[in-house]
Amino acid sequence: MLDKPAERTAPAPAAARRGTAWLLTAALVLALLVLVPVAGGLGAYPIPVADVLGSVLHRAHLGGTALDQVAESVLWNVRFPRIALALLVGASLGCAGALMQGVFGNPLAEPGVIGVSSGAAVGAVAAIAFGLDFLGMWTVPVLAFGSGLGTVLLVYAMSRSGGRTEVVTLILTGIAVNAFGGALIGLFLFFADTAAVNQITFWQLGSLSQATWPKVLAVLPCALLGLGLAPLYARRLDLLALGERPARHLGVDVERLRLVLVLVIALLTAAAVSVAGIIGFVGLVVPHLLRMMAGPGHRFLVPGSALLGALVLLAADLVARTAAAPAELPLGVLTALIGSPFFFLLLRRTRRRQGGWA
Repeated sequence: MLDKPAERTAPAPAAARRGTAWLLTAALVLALLVLVPVAGGLGAYPIPVADVLGSVLHRAHLGGTALDQVAESVLWNVRFPRIALALLVGASLGCAGALMQGVFGNPLAEPGVIGVSSGAAVGAVAAIAFGLDFLGMWTVPVLAFGSGLGTVLLVYAMSRSGGRTEVVTLILTGIAVNAFGGALIGLFLFFADTAAVNQITFWQLGSLSQATWPKVLAVLPCALLGLGLAPLYARRLDLLALGERPARHLGVDVERLRLVLVLVIALLTAAAVSVAGIIGFVGLVVPHLLRMMAGPGHRFLVPGSALLGALVLLAADLVARTAAAPAELPLGVLTALIGSPFFFLLLRRTRRRQGGWA
């Protein structure tokens, strides 16, 4: 009789976490549904939210009314491509950050650790510095995407020894490759002319100001593929959190899991960086926020990080283009300004809870 209450109350924490996860998911989806039309209406040419919704319904043949020619052009050719790109880039970076921290078992891990961001930057900076335009407007994004993926493959190949890849070796190799990439970028800047230096600086600060529907369509396949594959590995990431040896005993092929997820991380991050430049702290902070609210389970953490990443980047881009209008704040600078103090507070809070790091 004494054991029965314990049996009833034991599942409560897990049930509470599941309930919290469902509530957070609903809240994030609702926040996105509210923020998208608001972002569509705000800007140098204001459009009432009701008119934005009416235009969307009209385009979907569900009623509504069309706007005047200027408002329609601003909404559908300028703002909606930018909103769509913000959602894709934010979701990709948030999801990549959750996967990165799960694969490496390190809360400080973020997508740039394995060299994908610096590799993409090297390709983009080289294209700008040397005036390459063999693919027209696509030259910089394509070279950034290709060099980002290539850098990750190089880091992984250099980290392998005896058919295995240790986490510490992978991180240290990524740090070395990041340093080498930074040196190459500095060298390209030295040889670039003033106009190219200005363009490179703008690209490195991160921005969605050049968003177009073709760029959205270019990122869409990579984002959908990565975001679709990531949740399939959530259970194995939960097992990996127990440690490599216990995960192997429970049937997880750790080496294969690490390789597949590193490629997924590289795909998501390279696609995001290639069109938006370097945007920091989204992949680092977003998963931490969700862990604080719903626990470390990856079944919610991975898709939830995609939703929250999309919401955070859309909100940050809205602030970037309206806070100092008619000028526009660099998006990467804004996310770093907000993300770094928050992350410092998060570290202090975690340290207090654990009573130190030792």
